[in-house]
Amino acid sequence: MRIGPYRLRNNLVLAPMAGVTDRPFRQLCRRFGAGLAVSEMVSSNSLLWGSDKTRRRADHRGEPTPRSVQLLGTDPAMMAEAARVNVDNGAQIIDINMGCPAKKVCNVQAGSALLRDEPLVTRILEAVVAAVAAPVTLKIRTGWDHGSRNAVDIARRAEAAGVQALAIHGRTRADGYSGEAEYDTIREVVSAVSIPVIANGDIRTPEQAHHVLETTGAAGIMIGRAAQGRPWIFAEIEHYLATGEHLPAPTPGAIRDLLVEHLEALYDFYGEATGVRVARKHAAWYSRGLRDSSAFRNLIVRADSRTHQLSLINDYFARAGETVLAA
Repeated sequence: MRIGPYRLRNNLVLAPMAGVTDRPFRQLCRRFGAGLAVSEMVSSNSLLWGSDKTRRRADHRGEPTPRSVQLLGTDPAMMAEAARVNVDNGAQIIDINMGCPAKKVCNVQAGSALLRDEPLVTRILEAVVAAVAAPVTLKIRTGWDHGSRNAVDIARRAEAAGVQALAIHGRTRADGYSGEAEYDTIREVVSAVSIPVIANGDIRTPEQAHHVLETTGAAGIMIGRAAQGRPWIFAEIEHYLATGEHLPAPTPGAIRDLLVEHLEALYDFYGEATGVRVARKHAAWYSRGLRDSSAFRNLIVRADSRTHQLSLINDYFARAGETVLAA
């Protein structure tokens, strides 16, 4: 799959997720086979550009090409300037967020709330495309609610504005993350435009990835929540799509080693105090499906130091050994 001048390793994309897809997590997912990993959303508000939080979100040091930064905002001129700043700082693809369903985002008419104002959508897209030489991509949902599904119209506006790829989560904003993804709507979008369309929603297994590609005709798939605590899902899907066969499941020892590696990267990236807080959710996610994981999660989310967290992880896996996988 190509996005502008960039030919991706494959058609598997890590979805941008606030508070999750920081540089350490993106690097892990790329290593396991994601062809592209999009950053957490970065506000276009210039007042935030100088904050440590914003700088971390747009930090791509050590990441492979292409590096994609997602922008959030509602003002075309501000979005254009934010795009220029991020390209100057090393972003190679600018992704625009018009899919976030969070109340705090939609209450300021950003994210998926923009889908209710199609002329503003066009103005934002045209401004950003004109502002940078880097390819611009767009993330949307199928519409604001079931009575206003307008993904096809938005996709056509995006293509006309010069957007070079479109990712679509197969739910409306009103759905949140409930119900089943609308693959039929994604298929309609694929048929309506010539730019690559990337399907997102409910892709948790290699078989589901294959089904979504076949059902929608999408050029690629985007994995979000299913990669949390399971970055190797990209290797599993890539292998299955190429061979029709499954990779062996990672051993408990391999999961432990990867978890420790991931947490060490978080401590280095954020500093210990913030790193410990960020690490709690990742450690909990890695333990899903393992024996006695509930008791482990209750402990790890209260651990308040690097030493304590790593000790709990080593004790848990050493105690359970190769029987840690749930029956």
